[in-house]
Amino acid sequence: MSERILLGIVLACAVVATQLMGCAKVDRGMFEGETNVGGSRLGGSLAYEAAAEMYTITGSGADIDGERDEFYYVWRRAAGDFVAQVDVDFENDGGHMFKKAGWMVRATLRDDSPYVDALVHGDGLIALQYRMLKGGPTYEVLSGVRAPATLRLERTDSLYTLYLLRGREDMRVVGNVVVPLPDEVYVGLAVCAHDAAVQEAAVFTNVELIVPGMSEERELESSLEVLNPGTGERRIIRRSRSHMEAPNWSPDGESLVYNQNGRLYSIEIDSKIVRLIETGSADRINNDHGFSPDGTMMAISHSPSDEGSQIYTIPAGGGDPVQVTTQAPSYWHGWSPDGELLAYTARRDGDFDIYVIPYTGGEEVRLTDVPGLDDGPDYAPDGAYIYFNSERTGSMKLWRMAPDGSNLEQLTFDDSFADWFPHPSPDGHWLVFLSYDGTVEGHPPNKQVTLRMMAAEGGEPQAIATLFGGQGTINVPSWSPDGQQLAFVSYRMVGVDL
Repeated sequence: MSERILLGIVLACAVVATQLMGCAKVDRGMFEGETNVGGSRLGGSLAYEAAAEMYTITGSGADIDGERDEFYYVWRRAAGDFVAQVDVDFENDGGHMFKKAGWMVRATLRDDSPYVDALVHGDGLIALQYRMLKGGPTYEVLSGVRAPATLRLERTDSLYTLYLLRGREDMRVVGNVVVPLPDEVYVGLAVCAHDAAVQEAAVFTNVELIVPGMSEERELESSLEVLNPGTGERRIIRRSRSHMEAPNWSPDGESLVYNQNGRLYSIEIDSKIVRLIETGSADRINNDHGFSPDGTMMAISHSPSDEGSQIYTIPAGGGDPVQVTTQAPSYWHGWSPDGELLAYTARRDGDFDIYVIPYTGGEEVRLTDVPGLDDGPDYAPDGAYIYFNSERTGSMKLWRMAPDGSNLEQLTFDDSFADWFPHPSPDGHWLVFLSYDGTVEGHPPNKQVTLRMMAAEGGEPQAIATLFGGQGTINVPSWSPDGQQLAFVSYRMVGVDL
């Protein structure tokens, strides 16, 4: 047989083999396809073990960051809300510290696509990353919790929330971000070596993708959270399909007090036991309430009629309310360090300004008197200042003044933010506050917001949490007594089937 005939037979066999391989079904488990996004030279592969329901993905790529990405992607298409959960382990401990593996949600398979991901890095860092626009920059929210932890990425409409699970009772939050991806998206598992010259492998177990289908009806979900501002670590204390607002810490630091459906409740942080606080006839309580400096009383804001909110005091453990203000609306926000005065926001003659009044009642004293909204007064721990937010310059910014209303000083200046509700730390060194996008008017609910912190004397604010919230998130003093933690509420509009 001639050499030419032998070569022809070999080539024919190769063609047949290639056709057979092309017709063979590749088992990808729950996924539809795989793509070398960004065209990394080394590419990647998938090995699926059906018996163990385990996905081992090898990938290369320079990075998932900036304006374009390189990684290996195993994906399927999904529409509407979903929950994606997984445990991630790298096959080896070497490689680049920023190699990445986890869930990825993309608008397209192009390397510059808008996306949201939940990734474990080689050094144990866990982050929520996202790109808002095609070819735009990548942003990230870092977690204070390091691997190992189960990643749980939830999509509710355009809101993406990353939770970290460590056991049944320990749920932490990395962040909540709003990213305008299309209804139908690619969702899958991604591996990036952070080095285009090598490949890295990750093992994915306990992979769950729950897609309940389209749900036009939405319900509010509230999450009562505790945040360590130093590390950014967020922990959920209570979740409810009801509207919780404005947590305060109890004087002993063991419980949180919040309002819900017009009533006041406390929850023990460790046991999660919830107790109704007796408030007598005050059953229309809003989100402006807090403890006296000695811990024996609480100030509450309650609307006895449709005329608006009035301020009352009750014993710290609950009891009959004692009315303090006589004009409505009046909204409590701060208690002077000596326990003698209440600071509040009130509308008089059509304008909202800041007032103080003895906690026993009496004549109110007006501290601000310029047109525009002044709100959120809270005393410095030494009583030297009252911090507040004001739109007197045309946009909402933080200010402080002497307790008699003199010596006003502006503290924030960036017009890309609208800043609300400054709360000084117990040692007086820091302010935490709520920031909206600068285009947002008022303090509405259900917006993308940021909790920011800055030195009490002023300076460059730093973001410490990204969430979906606004009104009800952090209206009132919310530092723990030791100054190590903050309490707040985040929200989601969740499909009823999710």
